[in-house]
Amino acid sequence: MDSPFDKLCIKLRNYLPEQTVSTIADWIIDDRVKVKVTKSRSSKHGDYRPPANGVGHQITINQDLNKYEFLITLVHEFAHLRTTRKYYYNRFFPKHVDPHGPEWKQEFKGLMHDFLQQGVFPEKIHTALLAYMADPAASSCSHLPLQRAIKQSDPDRQHLLHLEELPDNSVFRLSDGRVFRKLERRRKNYSCLELASGKMYIVSPIAEVTLENKALTNTVTN
Repeated sequence: MDSPFDKLCIKLRNYLPEQTVSTIADWIIDDRVKVKVTKSRSSKHGDYRPPANGVGHQITINQDLNKYEFLITLVHEFAHLRTTRKYYYNRFFPKHVDPHGPEWKQEFKGLMHDFLQQGVFPEKIHTALLAYMADPAASSCSHLPLQRAIKQSDPDRQHLLHLEELPDNSVFRLSDGRVFRKLERRRKNYSCLELASGKMYIVSPIAEVTLENKALTNTVTN
């Protein structure tokens, strides 16, 4: 009969690179955390919830991430868990720390170190991840070179168009069904007009999009 560890490893193989499975299984058991795979959320790839109302540590991860993206997100959330446990629940020296402050960054770098040393990631992701690790941010989504490398490594997503590939004034559809016109670039992101509501939105240049009818795209409002 399979042990709880073996059963957990079997489940994790569906989501993680093989060489990371046993390590992540150990983390989940040692930290007594419940990891839930959830439907896709456009606002985030994952989150961590500290113990509350009789429920222990919880981590949720979007189901539509590829294995490398899933691992990076899971390490991100484990860094929150370890930071919370080390500082908030320190019975002798409890301390409030910023969610993505230096304490979290130190935990994230420490947890990711062994995976980088083991050569878990393809070369492009490895290189981009090293650059991101110099100053990890609240979300790896905000680091465009890393997100580009992740998507380029995913055969199921290589054929998809990204917003930055479309010419200005293109009309495109996001995965949630909303239709926009691409306008000017503002620093990292693009201003886009939602056609149904007339509202302006900021959209990432690597948002996955579907090009709408070319007649609409070629129509420029005067």
